[in-house]
Amino acid sequence: MTLMDSFAGRRVPPAVTDAGLALLFTAGALVPLVPMPADVPALRTPDALFFVLALLSGLPLAVHRRFPLPVLLVMTAAVAALQARHYIPHLSGPQGTSIGPSYMGVATAVLLTARRGAPRTATLVVAAVIPAAAVTEAVLAPEGHRIATLLADAVLLVGAWALGRLTRARAAIRDQALQRAAALERAQEANARAAVMEERTRIARELHDIVAHNVSLMVVQTIAADRIQDRDGDKAHELHGTIEETGRATVTELRRLLDVLRTEDEADADPSREPPQPTVEALPALVDAVRAAGLTVDFTTTGTPAELPAGSQLTVYRVVQEGLTNTLKHAGRTHAELTVAWEGRHRRLTVRLCDDGPRPGEGTPPRPAGLPDGPGHGLLGMRERIGAVGGSLHTGPRPGGGYCVHAVVPLPPPPPTPSPAQAEAPAEAPAEAPAPDDLSFDIAGHYEGHPPHASHPRPAGR
Repeated sequence: MTLMDSFAGRRVPPAVTDAGLALLFTAGALVPLVPMPADVPALRTPDALFFVLALLSGLPLAVHRRFPLPVLLVMTAAVAALQARHYIPHLSGPQGTSIGPSYMGVATAVLLTARRGAPRTATLVVAAVIPAAAVTEAVLAPEGHRIATLLADAVLLVGAWALGRLTRARAAIRDQALQRAAALERAQEANARAAVMEERTRIARELHDIVAHNVSLMVVQTIAADRIQDRDGDKAHELHGTIEETGRATVTELRRLLDVLRTEDEADADPSREPPQPTVEALPALVDAVRAAGLTVDFTTTGTPAELPAGSQLTVYRVVQEGLTNTLKHAGRTHAELTVAWEGRHRRLTVRLCDDGPRPGEGTPPRPAGLPDGPGHGLLGMRERIGAVGGSLHTGPRPGGGYCVHAVVPLPPPPPTPSPAQAEAPAEAPAEAPAPDDLSFDIAGHYEGHPPHASHPRPAGR
């Protein structure tokens, strides 16, 4: 199962894999159309009902990932009906044990349900569905073969269930091992960074002492040169040369000190700190990368792009990046819609990201209910980024399931258009500046009481 899931996830879409299994077992259900040997009890002639039941015994596997338990129940009922109508041989009878394609299809559905379903679903399968299927097969079996049919069906289905749970457990162990390895790597990197920071601090302290000593020496030499300037010109000239050499050495050491301090702030391997910083134009590449990770994203851009400061561009990119990362983390490989709307009339850029929530049966962890109660810092960071550029952020679950992130970033105001009177005024007459004692105008050129995002109210209902 792990190999099949890996194959499905890396080379072909999962839906294609499930469709292939469905076609395989549906074709296997049509085997009774082939003439049977003479020593096998006669089966009922295939009719329209046979084709309907044969389709129901295999085709539902195509949607097993979305509806694991209903698919298992439909396939089990269809195979029981085929056996009751004598379209397929009994599991155990005069001909011996006959595990045909239809029975293997049910066993495969049990395995997939145990592998993909939540623990509660797997328990329900082994505690109720498998006993009910085994008893039904025993009741439909010929006289004298019911115990053999009961045991054969129970062993077949319980074995498939156990194999499914085993593969799920191995996958969980593998994921935990990967998480522990990643945590250990992060811890090692943190320790390495801490050691580097400590060493840089020590070096900076030593260089600081050297610079301070050299500066003090320059001051003493300057005083001495000034005092003997009139008495001994050659000696003063020699002192001036020494001061120059000391100054050059001090500048060199100072540059080293600045390099150490600059490296302390900029040497992290975080891509967000390396130029160039991502902008809104980089969103398509980000969406493509997330799609490659398994998330289905519908990306739509509306409106005419406008000039946006670099800080706002980076904020929009980081908000979308964090939202898509949270969707993959909390909802898994689900469907999401990303809309970037340039609203020139309202002078704002609106970003809306909504997902459909975890797919049924994938067992993904629950998403935080909201920002105040969330366990992580991703939403807090998004809110801080948006607030820093004068925008607003609203997050929360959707009524029909899923989660939404709605961000509004203000656009810079358009350049003022000169009035006809200003156009006719002399060019050398400067515009009158606001009075210094006008408290309604601050040093940044913004009127108090009207922040840049005052014209962008919170979206209704969010």
